[in-house]
Amino acid sequence: MLPEKDRSLESWIWAAACSIRGAKDAAKYKEFILPLIFTKRLCDVFDDELNRIAQEVGSRAKAFKLVKRDKKLVRFYLPLEPKNTDDAVWSVIRTLSDKIGETLTTDLRAIADANPLLKGIIDRVDFNATTHGQRDLDDDRLSNLIEAISAKRLGLKDVEPDIIGRSYEYLIRKFAEGSGQSAGEFYTPAEVGLVMAHIMDIEPGMDVYDPCCGSAGLLIKCELVLQEKMNLRSKKKFAPAKLYGQENEPGTWAMANMNMIIHDMEGEIQIGDTFRKPKFRQSKNGRNRLQTFDRVVANPMWNQTEFKEKDYDADELDRFPKGAGYPGGKADWGWMQHILASLNGKGRAAVVLDTGAASRGSGNANTNKEKEVRRWFVEQDLIEGVLYLPENLFYNTTAPGIVIVLHKSKPKEHQGKLFLLNASREFVKGDPKNYIPEDAIIRIADAFTAWKEVDKYSRIVTREEVAKNDFNISPSRYIHTGEGEEYRPIAEIVEELEVLEDEARATDKALRAVLAKIGASSP
Repeated sequence: MLPEKDRSLESWIWAAACSIRGAKDAAKYKEFILPLIFTKRLCDVFDDELNRIAQEVGSRAKAFKLVKRDKKLVRFYLPLEPKNTDDAVWSVIRTLSDKIGETLTTDLRAIADANPLLKGIIDRVDFNATTHGQRDLDDDRLSNLIEAISAKRLGLKDVEPDIIGRSYEYLIRKFAEGSGQSAGEFYTPAEVGLVMAHIMDIEPGMDVYDPCCGSAGLLIKCELVLQEKMNLRSKKKFAPAKLYGQENEPGTWAMANMNMIIHDMEGEIQIGDTFRKPKFRQSKNGRNRLQTFDRVVANPMWNQTEFKEKDYDADELDRFPKGAGYPGGKADWGWMQHILASLNGKGRAAVVLDTGAASRGSGNANTNKEKEVRRWFVEQDLIEGVLYLPENLFYNTTAPGIVIVLHKSKPKEHQGKLFLLNASREFVKGDPKNYIPEDAIIRIADAFTAWKEVDKYSRIVTREEVAKNDFNISPSRYIHTGEGEEYRPIAEIVEELEVLEDEARATDKALRAVLAKIGASSP
């Protein structure tokens, strides 16, 4: 949460977003708004760097000539030069009056051409785009947006990278509120990311990977928590975490890169379908293998049904062990298998999944493929623990969600056991979504890290107890929060009913086939 003195930046950034057509429609225009605020930050920082050089060489005009010849003098070179070199670089954009969309698109493409790191990030939007002959964002509204963004300076002396970064994330969160089902594709609630980052306990120089990184929020939280930890240790100089992510959707990939840069963080974000074509690979014993990492954080899309058995069979990277089996029609445990294969020998992961992934198939007489993969993870002693989240945190569902923590090399005292924590009551009601307050974030992370058992909150269970419960690993199965009820969320019950219905249909189909054979063979 930002200090009170910095909330004006949040208010401004949201007011700028709403300047097009108001709060109701702001999310529809995120692909226009985010690059412009990003560009304003680049312009103002470039101005600060020019001013620093001008102090050494005597004038801004000389500074412009110098950086044009040697672009390495600045982090990002902006080929925008005002007629009066003492004017702000952003003024080139602010003073546009004719063919604004067309000229702005040209300017941003020129910035990308001058900075390979910004290719496909800042230049992918056409501010002059039309649909059925009508401009998606006409020049009048675009001019209003530019003017609203001009209201605050975002230079090095005006706002710290962390503050502008958190404000940018605030804007992404506000877009998530208005994006319905698509919100889950690019945004995980900040407090969930912070809980995961604290549990992952990143140390300087560690490799951190997110295979479906959305706007890179989970990766950024890991670095922020590392910075916070180093501050407490009074360490001003330390190696930052090395951040890696992959994202399939081009607009979201661009958002992730802008988010990282505006936080003043460096990382490698690849574009593409991780499940079918993971980009991070390495050669091992002459064979093509997945690159492995110290930590993985992820919130894959829940309950994906697009991946079929042939997708698993086509894998050449040993991500899906034969002993574990094919996880059935939903890909949650397929993602868990990919993530496990992406961990090095001592690696840990924190993965957000639908609550049903912890319990589907348990308690049913028939064999359930998803349960069998879950059984394999338990029997291999790979699950460190499971965290049950409060309801109505996520923007694309009211379901609570769980965080499953994997550990490739558990300490001896934790072997054969799982730590379960039921945080279902750790929330404050919000509008439109609930949220986990700061004190609860620390309480959850501390209890999980310490394996601290608390009545009606957390428990250590053995693999034998999990086996007796038919490999149901949902904390709600083992920890009841009180109030005289054994509460189970409706979403979890519906999930199990769907599984039972699927199994009943399969049994009915098999029975009909048997009866048909008997009928065919009768005299």
